[in-house]
Amino acid sequence: MIQYKIPFDNLYSQYEELKNEINNSIQTIITNSDFLTGKTTEDFEKSICNYTGAEACAAMSCGSDALIAALKVMDIGPGDQVLTVGHTFLSTTEAIVNVGAEPVFVDIDEFYHMNIKQLRDITGSKEFISPNLKAILFVDLYGQTPDIDKILNFAKEYNLKVIEDAAQSFGSEYKGKKVGSLVDLTCFSFNPLKNLSAMGDAGAVTGKKEYIEKIKQIRNHGRGKDNIIIEGYNSRIDNLQAVILQNKLKKLDKWIDKKRTVCKNYTQTLSNIVKCPKETPWSKHTYYVYVIETPEGTRDKLKTFLKEKGIETKIHYENSTHLLSYIKVAQKLPVTEHISRNILSLPCYYDLPEHWQEYIINNIKEFYKS
Repeated sequence: MIQYKIPFDNLYSQYEELKNEINNSIQTIITNSDFLTGKTTEDFEKSICNYTGAEACAAMSCGSDALIAALKVMDIGPGDQVLTVGHTFLSTTEAIVNVGAEPVFVDIDEFYHMNIKQLRDITGSKEFISPNLKAILFVDLYGQTPDIDKILNFAKEYNLKVIEDAAQSFGSEYKGKKVGSLVDLTCFSFNPLKNLSAMGDAGAVTGKKEYIEKIKQIRNHGRGKDNIIIEGYNSRIDNLQAVILQNKLKKLDKWIDKKRTVCKNYTQTLSNIVKCPKETPWSKHTYYVYVIETPEGTRDKLKTFLKEKGIETKIHYENSTHLLSYIKVAQKLPVTEHISRNILSLPCYYDLPEHWQEYIINNIKEFYKS
């Protein structure tokens, strides 16, 4: 019997909490015809810097363009290689391919992050190390970071640039510091599903000022103050999105704390039934999504069972990007491929009612009893 109908996301609640502030900000933008660039964008960028501790920030139209701009500004292009992971959203791999570079995939560890040990094993081969290896693009999957110090040490050893795909980790921390100021460049997404979410697409790049100034030119058709000085494209943030995000930023830490409470409840009640997310000792997990790992062969049946009970779930991510048809060099990533077959994401928004949480938990328990 369907007792409740529980959606995977609740995109309205953030707006509902800030309705007056967001409506007033949008009206000001419309009244002043202040739709692109200028002080509104600059104020938003300053807010991101203040929150993350970043040296500089370039607001972008989306997280995917943020990744592409970060690679371009580091002169990553045709013939170059970039170390990355396959267990991620498409945009990580797409960005590397779109600048003409080749992704070199590293398998993942118990936290679903780039396996640092395998990274060293792969690059231990003299045949692998070549002038074509230029950067590491790692992913803060699901809302927490890998061991960034180890990645930075490895990058320094091989003279590699480091880009952090933090599309899922805005608000997360690494050793007490906010994500956004830890590596050469950090790329954020503010897609509507993220913890800090726009009402449309938006993104940002934070990091070293020298890079950010060039990214600001790239996002604006390559233009400087007086002329075209670099090859670019149009990836400016919409000021309507900038003010929406700036209002939401004030509430973000409170929302994250509430979301962590929901996820802690899942872990405490389900850890003896399924594999629950492990929090790293160095990172504050912000749970973009709450992902369980089911016993082999049961994921799809559980998903169908929960759907029949009125509970919507999703899979992040069912298809590893190293298996995409346009990837020229085939690689085997056994851990990634195993994970992709067995993971399932549960609803975990910060205001998920307790009785809904209990209903989800009880139905998972019921499935594995039968």
